[in-house]
Amino acid sequence: MFITKKFIPRRTFLKGAGVTIGLPLLDSMIPAQRPLNKTAAVPPKRFMAIWHPHGAAPGYWSPQQEGSNFDFSFITKPLEAFRNRVTLISGMDMPEAMANTEEPGGDHARGAVLLSAARPRRNAVSPYLGVTLDQLVAQKYGKDTILESIQLGVEEDGNFGNCNWGYSCAYTNCISWSSPVQPLPAEVNPRVAFERLFGDGTSPEERHAARTQSASVLDSVTQEIAFFKKPLGAGDRAKLDTYLENVREIERRIKIAAERTITEPTAEIPFGLPENKTVHYRLMYDLLALAFEGDLTRSATYMLGKDLSGASFPDSGFNGGWHGSSHHGDKPDNVANYAKMNRYHVQNLAYFTEKLAKTPEGEGTLLDHILIYKGSNMGNSHRHAHVKVPIILLGGLDGSFKGNRHIVFPDNTERTSNMLLAVLHKYDISDIPSYDAAGRRTGTIATFGSSTKPISL
Repeated sequence: MFITKKFIPRRTFLKGAGVTIGLPLLDSMIPAQRPLNKTAAVPPKRFMAIWHPHGAAPGYWSPQQEGSNFDFSFITKPLEAFRNRVTLISGMDMPEAMANTEEPGGDHARGAVLLSAARPRRNAVSPYLGVTLDQLVAQKYGKDTILESIQLGVEEDGNFGNCNWGYSCAYTNCISWSSPVQPLPAEVNPRVAFERLFGDGTSPEERHAARTQSASVLDSVTQEIAFFKKPLGAGDRAKLDTYLENVREIERRIKIAAERTITEPTAEIPFGLPENKTVHYRLMYDLLALAFEGDLTRSATYMLGKDLSGASFPDSGFNGGWHGSSHHGDKPDNVANYAKMNRYHVQNLAYFTEKLAKTPEGEGTLLDHILIYKGSNMGNSHRHAHVKVPIILLGGLDGSFKGNRHIVFPDNTERTSNMLLAVLHKYDISDIPSYDAAGRRTGTIATFGSSTKPISL
């Protein structure tokens, strides 16, 4: 028997005027009679980190049982449908974010510890931290993608200046750092993020001009799509149609949201931020799902807010401000209301998780090929406590990461930096770059930030 099937390279794009469209993994990208894991089309390892400020309501986050088959808590209950892909960790501390006798205060200024495991230098002019986990993953796995990494958020601010107790605003506004001296700001505008994902590298003016002539980015590649689809099998055509329809639908929703904005459009960015928080959060999640499906990037961070945020979330069932509500005074009614806000953010994560779980890729789904870390730099934020921080790990990472676990550490025994080191090892990253005091790379080391020994994951 002769096998004559031709296959399409995984790094195939559809290009038009100001547009580059990445493609989902198609059967046509897998050579005939060759196991998927032996081809260039093997689903890549992906990483995503989600930051939220102000910890979690005490008594409402941590499940009562340790180990497997635990009962999900009030806050984490929305993830129960994905139990086999969920690991919750209780009892870990983040000492790098703690105040000390030399550097008192600043509890809301050290959020960047989340992915760096490094204590920020207290300096408003020359911030210094460390390379973050997401960037190490990006350096190893993102060389063949349009974007080596992407940073998204929902609240905008400048990166520099004095934000809190003499600390640079970069520590508050950026959780992703490509080096100790290079913070990567988060894009908060859905339309601008869309342009980054599907633009072709031309100038913003050129892309904007192309958009004014087309109802959709896909209008620029109509002929390319038709030509590309001709030799595809029925299954691949259906998958491609679904993916492109999702691109068009998200673009439509972004345009609707841009008509109901809370920020004044400018000449540079002629569209503001969505007025409705849930719409904003979920548009960004949808963009990330498309980015992963089209293999546009393999590393992402998403900031759900910033320290001292006063945002409110009516869809949570409680309308208090985020930071103010986190100072609940340990009063039962206040704590219960704050728990509703925490659960709301997990509900949005569950929305994203369901999208990944329903998106086939190779022999599994997008959820099977990613690890998502959702965390905060505080536990009980009313007390500014950087202990017992809430940690959610979600995904399969190609079968190397198990779910249905609630891991509990005794008080004051384990730090998040050792968890980050264990995650890096899951990505086969053991040589960690080292830097001098000026941020120049000097070599490699086996530890990450303040880590001492990786935990067992």
